[in-house]
Amino acid sequence: MTSDGKFLKLDAELYDYLLNHGHNGDPLLRELAEETARKLGRMSAMQIAPEQGSLMTILARAIGARAALEIGTFTGYSSICVARGLPPDGHLLCCDVSEEWTAIARKYWELAGVAGKITLRIGPALETLRALPAGESFDFAFIDADKTNYRNYYEEVLARMRSNGLILIDNVLWNGAVVNPRSQTDDTRAIRALNDLIAADRRVDAVMIPVADGLTICRKR
Repeated sequence: MTSDGKFLKLDAELYDYLLNHGHNGDPLLRELAEETARKLGRMSAMQIAPEQGSLMTILARAIGARAALEIGTFTGYSSICVARGLPPDGHLLCCDVSEEWTAIARKYWELAGVAGKITLRIGPALETLRALPAGESFDFAFIDADKTNYRNYYEEVLARMRSNGLILIDNVLWNGAVVNPRSQTDDTRAIRALNDLIAADRRVDAVMIPVADGLTICRKR
């Protein structure tokens, strides 16, 4: 398949316009982003973009998600966005390995009024997933953790998704490295491998969109 050229390169001015014409200006999330940058410096780049958070909230609400899963919570921005998309009795299971990062998340979950919807499990996410009760399923999942385990996360999550549930996978363009033959890091190869798998996976319908660092959305058939 060849491109028909229907894409637009964003500069800073156009990106600001995009942000200003969506519901992306939440003061609490802005405060969280600022605290993350202040405390974690360059590592704060791992946080999702505002428009990505808005999209995740909309998608969770649109499919009527009640049970959600997040692999890679960091300081809590994405988990707040997902939790806001769940009903009052909805539940989000968050998996992360860092007490330091998720301490910030816990603070902002309380401030956002979503702490009662969230359970945090500290430890390797694969262990957490494999220890879940048989038959426990999810409506919505977000994968944004160590890239070398992306294939493993995808398979474990897909097995626990209900039909028509959504799996969102972050960083699938990896700052352009996926199309750079000189980039052969373990992370890059792992992302390429998962992208290739999903493109041919008949278990899902999938679309890759250029939001932030690339986001793949999979609907389980």
